[in-house]
Amino acid sequence: MPYYRSVGDVPRKRHTQFRRPDGRLYAEELMGQEGFSADSSLLYHRNAPTAISAAEPFDPPETRQTPNRPLKPRHLRTHKLDDGPADAVLGRQTLLANNDVRIGYVVADRPSPLYRNAIGDECLYFESGSATIETTFGVLEVLGGDYVIIPTSVVHRIIPDEKVRILTIEATGHIGPPKRYLSVRGQFLEHSPYCERDIRGPEDPLLVEGTDVEVLVRARGGWTKHVYAQHPFDVVGWDGCQYPWAFSIHDFEPITGRVHQPPPVHQTFQGPNFVICSFVPRKVDYHPLAIPVPYNHHNVDSDEMMFYTGGNYEARRGSGIEQGSISLHPSGFTHGPQPGAVERALGAEFFDELAVMVDTFRPLDLCDAGLAVEDTGYAWTWNR
Repeated sequence: MPYYRSVGDVPRKRHTQFRRPDGRLYAEELMGQEGFSADSSLLYHRNAPTAISAAEPFDPPETRQTPNRPLKPRHLRTHKLDDGPADAVLGRQTLLANNDVRIGYVVADRPSPLYRNAIGDECLYFESGSATIETTFGVLEVLGGDYVIIPTSVVHRIIPDEKVRILTIEATGHIGPPKRYLSVRGQFLEHSPYCERDIRGPEDPLLVEGTDVEVLVRARGGWTKHVYAQHPFDVVGWDGCQYPWAFSIHDFEPITGRVHQPPPVHQTFQGPNFVICSFVPRKVDYHPLAIPVPYNHHNVDSDEMMFYTGGNYEARRGSGIEQGSISLHPSGFTHGPQPGAVERALGAEFFDELAVMVDTFRPLDLCDAGLAVEDTGYAWTWNR
């Protein structure tokens, strides 16, 4: 994260003696990116964060990827996925993937195991429901419409208060605000569509007692089940710029203009070789001859995935797109509004739509769960 926070008890000077009431030292843990050359936080544990009593391989659900061939637009209906008993980690169903990012979906109704993704950051978009996310840094309470960023290697678990629907975006690196929104010192600039006041981080430490605690770890070499001698939620305080945080899509302030604005004005986050954008209810173009819906466009360097999560996405009316739909418009193919959308939109002053877009700069493969819920007629809907 681009700004500093301090939570709980920390000593005045870092890397100095910090003692428990019984005189023993707290154990420091520096969690940081890019070696020691980027954002970090310093955590103070009651117990040694290095003490594990067992480690064994763990076999997660398998995911098979298939290239998008024949090359064509795709429509995936996430609400047709199996929504039986599941948790928000092991119940994920990967829909689209490449070497930079995995995009999935889960309907969760029970607590997840303790989990650490050691490959990259995760961005979780809560389509509906509410949940508590427990982490080594403290607790986040989340609602429908929230994005949650879980930094690499943060131990956490997701506890639904009710059934939750989550779009999962798993990176192979770090996810954060676009650099053009930030000053050289990391402050959000005036042209940014959101700022520090919109971001929620843990407010207090979370202290949990326990021994022989299992944590699932996903790393580049595969999954492992670690058994920790003491519960990893034993941090009495921390400070720094690296921590889990939440941001509501409803706090994204849209940027509009006299004529149609391109997708970069909707950008919310950036990741390694991909961006995440938010399309929110907004006033639309106000030139007297404006065409509010997008023009046909061919992003020659990127695949475009759009998750439709509320309202009515005007440019896709009549295509079968519905709540929870995902469209994939690949590079190598021009895409644009459905037949009749341009004419219907003329004179519109406001669009009531809510969608999350992921543009990747390498092609997305299709995964078995996505193919299982594909609307195979979508590619031909422009030919009506």
